[in-house]
Amino acid sequence: MNPIVELTDVHKRFGSNHVLRGVSFAIPKGQVVAIIGKSGSGKSTALRCIDRLEVIDSGSIKVCGHAVHSPDVDLRKLRQDVGIVFQSYNLFPHLTVEQNITLAPKAVKGLAGAEAKAIAQRTLVQVGLADKAQAYPEQLSGGQQQRVAIARSLAMQPQVMLFDEVTSALDPQLTGEVLRVIEQLAQGGMTMVLVTHEMEFAARVADTIIYMHEGKVWETGPGDMLRNPQTAELRDFLSHGL
Repeated sequence: MNPIVELTDVHKRFGSNHVLRGVSFAIPKGQVVAIIGKSGSGKSTALRCIDRLEVIDSGSIKVCGHAVHSPDVDLRKLRQDVGIVFQSYNLFPHLTVEQNITLAPKAVKGLAGAEAKAIAQRTLVQVGLADKAQAYPEQLSGGQQQRVAIARSLAMQPQVMLFDEVTSALDPQLTGEVLRVIEQLAQGGMTMVLVTHEMEFAARVADTIIYMHEGKVWETGPGDMLRNPQTAELRDFLSHGL
């Protein structure tokens, strides 16, 4: 099976800081990959390169048939195929939940209002917020706002979803709400890449875990690799919690 996401010898520098040092991995369709590692290991940068929010210095990235590393890549089409959810929800405070979700399907895909609303309602059901369509972001908890952000990405019907430490600003109860939604997406066959500090969740949900260290893919394996790390660096990382 051809991978839906493929990074080959990817390098990325910010000035003199060599953040990604030859990163390579491939993700088949329908797989969930969790990227873990210390702060500064390059995991969030790798994720942002997949959606071309960062431009790589060398190597190649292919996502859903798009050559992301190419200067000629069609970003509009790429971002229809790839959804990304960040730690900060980035909802428009002056728009209702429904309006936040329908904005991109109408503007980017040219959907009619009724069709966009139907998609918004369907995605709100997916994230357990069917009754919040007319609420404003300030009326929602942090966990609910993050679930709206997930619904907004799902409304574009992407082939791949990227999650960048989406629970790091939430307390444990709200974290649980958001992780349940992500787990349901995994069960539904969505291809996902998660940068996360939630080790138990990663072990349970991910088909593959990638441990990054000093800008490199240091160790890769199935979910249970966290119970049996093969390298001293991963053992050390896990022994310190974070």
